Amino acid sequence: MDIQVGDILEMKKKHPCGSTQFLCLRTGMDFRLKCTVCGHKVMVPRAKAEKSIKKVIKAE
Repeated sequence: MDIQVGDILEMKKKHPCGSTQFLCLRTGMDFRLKCTVCGHKVMVPRAKAEKSIKKVIKAE
């Protein structure tokens, strides 16, 4: 998957706040994601993140 910093990732599962969209802040072996609704930041291993991505909305 080609995911860049600034892309918005739509995940299969919802965050506890109800959002399914996360902003990608960092890529590599781990992804640093920020919830677009509540602003919570999480680190997710790349393999787990790629399995749970439904759609990628590219940054302009």
